[in-house]
Amino acid sequence: MVPYWVLERGEAGPTTMRYDELVGFAPRTLGGQAQPSLVLDVPGDFQNVSFVDLPVGWVGEWHESPYPQWVVALRGRWFIEPQDGTRVEMGPGDLHWGGDQGTDDVHGGRGHRSGQVGDVPCMLMMVQRTAGPTR
Repeated sequence: MVPYWVLERGEAGPTTMRYDELVGFAPRTLGGQAQPSLVLDVPGDFQNVSFVDLPVGWVGEWHESPYPQWVVALRGRWFIEPQDGTRVEMGPGDLHWGGDQGTDDVHGGRGHRSGQVGDVPCMLMMVQRTAGPTR
């Protein structure tokens, strides 16, 4: 089981965050004579892997995730603030799914705000799916 945060359009309209878990890991060898380890394949087509360095003080005002994407912090801390006003801070190893495409304008913006936290730059790795934005 791997915990992660999901950013999505809520049933009432504004974007929201919820906690979920990746489950269904199954034993499989990674090749050759390597003994099996637990593996969970993520289906779908992926188009890009990006490494993003957020400098100290960086804030991304209202925006949607450009594509459905997995995001993991490699160094430092960052936050996400969806339209419902919650704020989730994440650090190294925390996993996030950005699925807030096609949102409505709430509080003067679409999607979410995000930014760097603390006095250490934040390095993120983003793995984007092929599916494009719906707006």
